[in-house]
Amino acid sequence: MFSEELEKISWEETTKSIYAKTDADVRRALAKSRLNVDDFMALISPAAAPYLETMAQLSQKYTLERFGKTMSMFIPLYITNSCTNSCVYCGFHVSNPMKRTILTYEEIENEYKAIKKLGPFENLLIVTGENPAKAGVDYIAKALDIAKPYFSNLKIEVMPLKAEEYKYLTEHGLNGVICFQETYNKANYNIYHPRGMKSNFEWRVNGFDRMGQAGVHSIGMGVLIGLEEWRTDVTMMAYHLRYLQKNYWRTKYSVNFPRMRPSENGGFQPNVVMTDKELAQLTFAMRIFDHDVDISFSTREPAYIRDNMATLGVTTMSAESKTEPGGYFSYPQTLEQFHVSDDRTTAEIDATLKKMGREPVWKDWDDILN
Repeated sequence: MFSEELEKISWEETTKSIYAKTDADVRRALAKSRLNVDDFMALISPAAAPYLETMAQLSQKYTLERFGKTMSMFIPLYITNSCTNSCVYCGFHVSNPMKRTILTYEEIENEYKAIKKLGPFENLLIVTGENPAKAGVDYIAKALDIAKPYFSNLKIEVMPLKAEEYKYLTEHGLNGVICFQETYNKANYNIYHPRGMKSNFEWRVNGFDRMGQAGVHSIGMGVLIGLEEWRTDVTMMAYHLRYLQKNYWRTKYSVNFPRMRPSENGGFQPNVVMTDKELAQLTFAMRIFDHDVDISFSTREPAYIRDNMATLGVTTMSAESKTEPGGYFSYPQTLEQFHVSDDRTTAEIDATLKKMGREPVWKDWDDILN
């Protein structure tokens, strides 16, 4: 399990190593065609800042070689905001005084129909809070069953499950799972996750092993930028990615590193603020580090950032996202989990991508391929 591997990696020593990287380390990494995690650390270090243009060109080159000029499009659907966790930064915090909604199966289908009217979406991400007693595996399975006539590619972002539960959901049409570790800093993890299922660091970080054991086709991972030193956090994610690729090599992987947005639970402020230039540096570094990994930008990021990165490394984007349960049809005024920055319509994003020479791909998976 990865938690055992993580014990061997010092957070403090990793941080020191990143900030000790030199100009020579950066140039050495840029000259290599296959990078290790130490090279990745050089490319995200402050020493790499003068090489941003070179990194952008390399990132674009590798993206074109592996993905062409395509941009995979998806849309998330929150089917419940009921949650037993106390994540201090999240709008779904259990103590947050808000109406909790668990969509009925009829309401879920109405959301699917409403999404199909927005655009030709075939890639759907079903999202829940973490409350297995009220919205557990069987509820998610039924949501997948209802979705199959409407969408070709079904992913979930829910509480970490047992391997047999992931396997069970694949039998209901599940193709992929996305899970955010949020932070790999075990020492500080419970500061942000003091109570609830999510407070169990090992259960969460080892969830990716259980996905691999269950044969999930696509695994998405990410850290929430703003909790801890971002360079160290994404380095731990790079270690994790390499571990998963070695042990579950049949699986496709994606990464996401959203910057923290304001939430509705009393104004938790990020401990670390990542600049636009640093986000670009990280994106380029990740693409140079791994030519094949899918890099996703959600509507958390503003339009100008997403447009700029669409030709330089990003390969998946969401569009017209609602982060409240039933936000497309049933309950359009429900409290959001976080604020969306890019509020353009699907048609507007589609037109912008095409103007930049990118081809939005609405369907890139079918169950017949499984």
